[in-house]
Amino acid sequence: MKNDITFKELKNSGYTDKTINEEIQANLIARIKAKEPVFEGLLGYEDTVVPQLKKAILAGHHINLLGLRGQAKTRIARSMVNLLDEYMPIVKGSEINDSPFQPISKFARDLIAELGDETPISWVHRSNRFFEKLATPDVNVADLIGDIDPIKAATLKLPYSDERVLHYGMIPRANRSIFVLNELPDLQARIQVSLFNILQEGDVQIRGFQLRMPLDIQFVFTANPEDYTNRGSIVTPLKDRIGSQIFTHYPQTISLARQITEQEAKVSPEDRSNIQIPNLAKDLLEEVAFAARDSEYVDAKSGVSARLTISAMENLVAAAKLRLIESGAKKTTVRLLDFMSIIPSITGKIELVYEGEQEGADYVAKILIDKAIMIQFESLFPRISKLERESIKTPYTDLIQWFNKNHLELNYGDTDKEFYSKLNSIAPLATVVEENTSGLSAEDQNFCKELVLWALTISKKLDKTENQNAFSFDSADVGQFFRN
Repeated sequence: MKNDITFKELKNSGYTDKTINEEIQANLIARIKAKEPVFEGLLGYEDTVVPQLKKAILAGHHINLLGLRGQAKTRIARSMVNLLDEYMPIVKGSEINDSPFQPISKFARDLIAELGDETPISWVHRSNRFFEKLATPDVNVADLIGDIDPIKAATLKLPYSDERVLHYGMIPRANRSIFVLNELPDLQARIQVSLFNILQEGDVQIRGFQLRMPLDIQFVFTANPEDYTNRGSIVTPLKDRIGSQIFTHYPQTISLARQITEQEAKVSPEDRSNIQIPNLAKDLLEEVAFAARDSEYVDAKSGVSARLTISAMENLVAAAKLRLIESGAKKTTVRLLDFMSIIPSITGKIELVYEGEQEGADYVAKILIDKAIMIQFESLFPRISKLERESIKTPYTDLIQWFNKNHLELNYGDTDKEFYSKLNSIAPLATVVEENTSGLSAEDQNFCKELVLWALTISKKLDKTENQNAFSFDSADVGQFFRN
């Protein structure tokens, strides 16, 4: 933390007063020239969103980030703090971060007029120059702009016509800072109107006070296109005053989605050490989100947040961790069976259309998992024939016939040794996996053994039954017999 100085010492230090746009632009340019990352952690936006952000900043624009939920809009806004100078000088005691070179509040003007070069100057760290407000319907003008404070008027024995009785709202207090207003369409239209002059001319009007306060603020708004019809809209004159509207998007590839999940999921170093997650399991997790975005049961306008896979990864790890605790084992590997643990992460993150509501959220979640399994299966193995003919042998004939005489039960709580010894005992299954996935790691090949069994049950070649602790696999005919 920097020590307080006087106005004279500030001027003698060679400090140059800058607007917030000039400050952000200068730091952006310096980073670009030094080949340093500008917006760290924004994976997948390097060639789309980030170039537009750079141009908007260089243009000195207020920014509206428009995109579906879970597209890192708030993260983008918060990352702009890193483009501010580390410390900013203000007139000590100012409520609205007055610059000593251009004071705008009566308090600062009077103090500088009285003390001149001896005016005390304090420093504000850039972490305290970020203001964020969620635009809920109950937000009012007093919250954002300000109001008359009768207690202050009575205490100071001042009339309501005196500027010193004003209580400043969040926006004046964000002077020379970044102000983020999330979910802008949720803000009532009459409240949006109060932002017009602030964005354009810097005028602030509080309860009839016509104040000329040239506030210096970098505004960043976020909005979801769904909100434009479901909850509200951005009034046209306000949109007109926002210089750049930038569209965000979901990750476009599985590998990129994996990077985002691994970056954001909260997994302790201890769990990372004790719990092995096969690459195929990581890919399958992302495939579930991709399947959800294409599903006829899920509302595409609402979107499927990247938080789905982040939460799902944490649930996968939790399922494996619970197995370690209950079995007393030291290490374990995530299995396909563990994917039943991600259902709560799916049901809480998707908005269903009417057909989906009729089926139920849990059922839809299982459909999405099954769809993701089949997509991954068909990328590794030959397709499963719809009809089995005695005269034509398929890659899965021997495996299907094995289940005519045998039964397999896979338990959640089995140690890795117990679990994989059951799978490895099925010779036709090992043959199918070895013939098609010889280039994969041992962990991925083990995962593929479950993948093949699951795909055969989805394709009705085998029967799968579930209880609280295990999955049982049988011949489709045997399963039909027990059901009847």
